[in-house]
Formats: sequence, C-alpha cells, structure tokens
Amino acid sequence: MCLCTLIFPDLALGKNAKEIRSGEIWPDNQGVHVNAHGGGVLYHKGTYYWYGENKSDTTSSAMVGIMCYSSRNLYDWKKEGVALPVVLDDEFSDITKGCIMERPKVIYNKKTKKFVMWFHLELKGKGYAAARSAVAVSDTPQGPFKYIRSERINPGKLPFDMTETQRAMLDTLDADKYKQWWTPVWYEAINKGLFVKRDLQGGQMARDMQLFVDDDGKAYHIYSSEDNLTLQIAELSDDYLSHTGKYIRIAPAGHNEAPAIFKRNGEYWMITSGCTGWAPNEARMFSAPSIWGPWKKHPNPCRGPKSEITFGGQSTYVLPVAGKKDAFIFMADIWRPKHPSDARYIWLPIQFENGVPYVEWMDSWSLDFFDKNNLNINAHQKMLAIVMKAMASIF
Repeated sequence: MCLCTLIFPDLALGKNAKEIRSGEIWPDNQGVHVNAHGGGVLYHKGTYYWYGENKSDTTSSAMVGIMCYSSRNLYDWKKEGVALPVVLDDEFSDITKGCIMERPKVIYNKKTKKFVMWFHLELKGKGYAAARSAVAVSDTPQGPFKYIRSERINPGKLPFDMTETQRAMLDTLDADKYKQWWTPVWYEAINKGLFVKRDLQGGQMARDMQLFVDDDGKAYHIYSSEDNLTLQIAELSDDYLSHTGKYIRIAPAGHNEAPAIFKRNGEYWMITSGCTGWAPNEARMFSAPSIWGPWKKHPNPCRGPKSEITFGGQSTYVLPVAGKKDAFIFMADIWRPKHPSDARYIWLPIQFENGVPYVEWMDSWSLDFFDKNNLNINAHQKMLAIVMKAMASIF
C-alpha cells in the first residue's frame, strides 16, 4: 500500500465527494445556481457568509439587491436571502431599483459588534459617472442591513504620503492642458495627480473595491479610483463607517481594478486585473511590507490553461480558510454580460514558491489540498534538514 493511501484513506476509497469545481453551476440548498457575483466572504463563529451581487437574466443593474449565502464547509451553500434589498418605492433613493450595486464586502467590528458592508454604487440612469462608495450596517451577518449613505471618498484630502514638492506640483496641473487622453504627457500628468486634484473637493472616485481588516483591528478600503487609472487604499474609522482622511495611491496611471488583498507572514499581497470591461485579461500582483507600501509589482500569478486571461475570470476576493495555516482561496468571476445570472465562479487554492504566491488551474480540488500541501512542504523541509546534517558530518 502506498504512503498516500495510508495517510489519506478516504481518497483511495473515493469517499471525498466534496469538490470545488470552478466554472460550473454551483447549486445552493434549493438547487439553484448561487447568485452572489463580485462578492466576498466573511467567516464568523464557525460559519462562512458569502455576499455578492444578485444578477438578473438580462441586466447587470440591481433589480433585487445584495445576496447572502452561508456555509460551514465551503462546499454546501444555504441561501440566506437578500441582505440589502433595493428600494422599490422611492425613485430618489441612492439604491432604488435599477441602480448599480457592485463588489459588496462585509467585515465585523469587534468593538461595536456590528457587521459593516461597503459596496460600489452607481446612481440609476447615470452610467458609471457617480463612482461612489456606499455603506450599510447590520446586527447579524445575514442582515437585513440598514443602508446609511453613499459618498465620494476623503473630500478635501490629499494622499498623506504626498511630499510638499508633489503637493506644490499639483498647482501646475491645469486640466485644460490635458484634454487629449492616453498621450505620454497625459499619463505623466495622471501620475503626478491630475485627477486627484480634479476630484479633491468632491472626494475621490471609487469603483471596484475591497475591504481588509488587519491584525490590529484597523480596517482599510481598497478601490479603483481616478477613472480606474489608479488604486487607492484608505483607512476606515474605528467603527468602519467612514474614512479617516488617510490614504495612498498605488500604481498611478497603471489601470488596475478588481483588487483582492491578503496578508501572509507580515507581507501584504494584492491581485488585480487590467481594465477591459467585461472581457477577461491578464492578472497583476503587488506586494508590500506595510499596508501603506511601498507596493512592488510582480508578474502574472496565474499558471496553466488560459492563465493569460486569468482563466477567463476576474479577481474579486482572497478567502483565508479558517483553521488551516497558509490556506488562501483565490476567488474570481467569469462574467457573462449577455446572461448575467449565469456568470460562473473560479475558486482556486493559492500556492507559494519561494514565498511568492501563484494560482494554478485545477478542474477540481478539495480543501484537503491545503493539508497535503503543508504535509509535502514539511516533509521536504525535514528531508532537506537530514541531507544538510549528513553533509555537515562528511565535510
């Protein structure tokens, strides 16, 4: 009998029926495909809560609201219902039926004992011009969440790490001089803060977004800003319901969206995508020793078939698996704009090579992968130690 059979007898007997299969229909407890797109997952008291956009068959506008599903094992999902519904009886509401509600993320505030949701909001009939962030709050993870407000971010505030020289340079940036986009001169102006200055009084734009709670309980809002040209990271208040005014810019004029962030061994990692509408493109990756940077760009972390287009998907979240060391799941959406409700999900384990994350395509896998992976790493380390000890005794 082989060693793997001794260690993992259920695999040998075919008992491990639970699998994650990316790109396929994921039925909930009612047998219906999970409808929680552009989402994120919150782990709370032994249960995972998956929040995402409810997509209809014909439009990506919000006709229902933001959904919630729950699971204790990440395989079987129970439909909890609409966590934050659209407003049906007030055309003037920010979240009236037909608005755009995207990328919802929920975090738990241990001090206030509230569940806080932020999402990207576009006003009904205004396309993507509003570029607002909206916040809602609930006493329970399932909701219903109470809508509070929507806003642009940190009005009147410049990035805290912008030097006096850089701030002075903003005065020389006249928007009338840069009406022709996509030229080298225009890119340089964007890099220097042309759109930061443009949006200073009303607040910074925010579209594709992410939330991250650090080890010390501080929370951060990561979003695509400056007409999707530059990522920004903004600190949230202690109650997570507003911004403190402290923020930075990442990869100015780099055209990044769909940020998904996680932390391992004190290093911050972020996977993003380029900006090509609903069409997939090559993933990007950044890392930093601090949430405030400096952020360094890495090559595409994806490997395998269609890695050059992120397996046909776009990043939305990185999910830490509870109770497993260095276990992170890369979550992405395969958009289907002609039939939005049929959009599919990509969930793949994040692996590490010399400390650098990568994501490799797998047709199917189970959470046991993390146990086997750690077992192989530990075995390799032990074998290496034995070899080194033997070599030391020889020489």
